[in-house]
Amino acid sequence: MTPPPGWYRDPSGPHVERWWDGTAWTEHRRSPEATTPQQPYAQPQFTPSTPSTPTVPLGTGGSGRGKAIALTAAAVVLVAAIVTGAVVLRGDDGDPQTQTAPTPTSSAPTSAQTSPSPSPSESSSESSADDPSVVVDELNGITLPLLDGWARPESVTETDIMMTTSGTYDCPGDDGLCRHGTVISRTVTSNDEKSPETLAKDDISEAADRAYDRNKINQRPFHGITSHEVAEQGSVAVAGRTGYFVRWRVKTEAGPGGYVQSMAFPSSVGSESMVMVRYAFDAGEEGPPLADMDRITKGIRPVGDESTGGGVGSSIGPTQ
Repeated sequence: MTPPPGWYRDPSGPHVERWWDGTAWTEHRRSPEATTPQQPYAQPQFTPSTPSTPTVPLGTGGSGRGKAIALTAAAVVLVAAIVTGAVVLRGDDGDPQTQTAPTPTSSAPTSAQTSPSPSPSESSSESSADDPSVVVDELNGITLPLLDGWARPESVTETDIMMTTSGTYDCPGDDGLCRHGTVISRTVTSNDEKSPETLAKDDISEAADRAYDRNKINQRPFHGITSHEVAEQGSVAVAGRTGYFVRWRVKTEAGPGGYVQSMAFPSSVGSESMVMVRYAFDAGEEGPPLADMDRITKGIRPVGDESTGGGVGSSIGPTQ
């Protein structure tokens, strides 16, 4: 049981009294001399100060023995207040102290405790954007799974890169650092086309050039693409929406070449703009497993919806 609302000696300043609203301390304070009956804490007429034990009233009549007993009781309360004040003031020099309920006194309940902490169900929240197992693309309203061997982008020049493989290596062509794998997510703004198949087929050539021919700072880290072939293409469900992907195997003048994939699908948020996710994986033993493309695709979710996935072979979502 917590103490009922009332004026009590303030644990942070025992020379004043403070209003306890039944669950927590308020900012209303008064001098101990104030002996008016307890009032709701929301009334503004309280004189600001700090809570203490309600003053023990002295009898206005009776024998000298009665007055002596009253004076003795008041002295005991005063000593208790001084001790409490000393403890509180000493706490100011150390770690922050926990705010507690009023200390039991002759006018307060015999049991006092802090307000109960919220139960786990009250304090739990939905998945956070800081979840270490996913990367969030707030603009396009999706999350992408962060698989083993993959990391959030660091020291990259392209703002729409969602993740890269861990570590870098010296590019086999122009000087610079290369990564064995990247995943990009961006909104399609170049045209009003709404066909995922058309968008993916139109995008794959640019995606290949950007990854293995000439990058955004006009370097040729692999000395260009010498040939390409379609490795796979077709419809795909992405975050519960109908999409389409095209995957190329490209060979380069320097290095092992790699695989690039363009995947288009409508966003599930806002105006449902078309989203393009690009994959670029180096071929060979150093490159990431090609199956990671399918794993990432299958793990894409709408933001705030952990149950709606997709992938090749999944039931296709509504056509947009």
